[in-house]
Amino acid sequence: MPVEAPAQSAEAVAKNQDPSPGNAAMIRADGLTRTYGDFFAVRDVSFRIPRGQLVAFLGPNGAGKSTTMKLLTGVLAPTAGSAEIAGVDVQSDRIAAASRLGYLPENGPLYLDMTPRSLLTFFGRARGLDGAKLKERIEFAIETCRLGDVIGKPTGKLSKGYRQRVGMAQAILHDPDVLIMDEPTAGLDPNQVEHVRELLLELAETKTLLLSTHILREVKAVAQRVLFVSQGRLVFDGDVSELGADEDSMERRFHELTRAGYEHAEGDNR
Repeated sequence: MPVEAPAQSAEAVAKNQDPSPGNAAMIRADGLTRTYGDFFAVRDVSFRIPRGQLVAFLGPNGAGKSTTMKLLTGVLAPTAGSAEIAGVDVQSDRIAAASRLGYLPENGPLYLDMTPRSLLTFFGRARGLDGAKLKERIEFAIETCRLGDVIGKPTGKLSKGYRQRVGMAQAILHDPDVLIMDEPTAGLDPNQVEHVRELLLELAETKTLLLSTHILREVKAVAQRVLFVSQGRLVFDGDVSELGADEDSMERRFHELTRAGYEHAEGDNR
């Protein structure tokens, strides 16, 4: 029998998809679709994320997670549908949307011959920061991402973990309302992962976060809600607790939801 995404309660749907006026959606996807010829990388994905929610974006490799993030941030244009960041349409006013957004792509936007400090100065000026405000935000990013020991070294000489932290520093540099992060703990050692988890939880007190990951225990540790995509479709949107009580049950649910996406795709091709 086909494995279907679980039906959600009316209360859960209202909470996840239609935030109250006092807690308006900070990330909004409406029917996002991206095709390459006849291939659907993302198919009709819709969701809302309110302020203060930390949402994990799950799915197998090639499911459409990174493509969806690129559509949300304006890096890619959708074939159909729309995206908003803090109420601003990403396609019609990308600059205004970008001012409210911090984005960490899978491979961070780093110039390897520049030091972390010169990179942050460059990115800060590109975002309109200068003078005392720029200095204040650079020092905040350095301290928050623990870059003090390597701040004067060429980025190309840094370990993968430190490069990831430089990428995170540029994402939070301008104090955005929304953070979208693709695999933010990739390449980090266990101590660094724990620090990033603490940072994400702290940021989620005042900001809206969407992060992709393959690490199920990380989802359990930080996320309030899970979006699961398979074969470009959103097949699950619900509380983390609905995936299972432990890592084994979460893995089983992961496999079930992956199959659900494949079965939907097979039905589309019939």
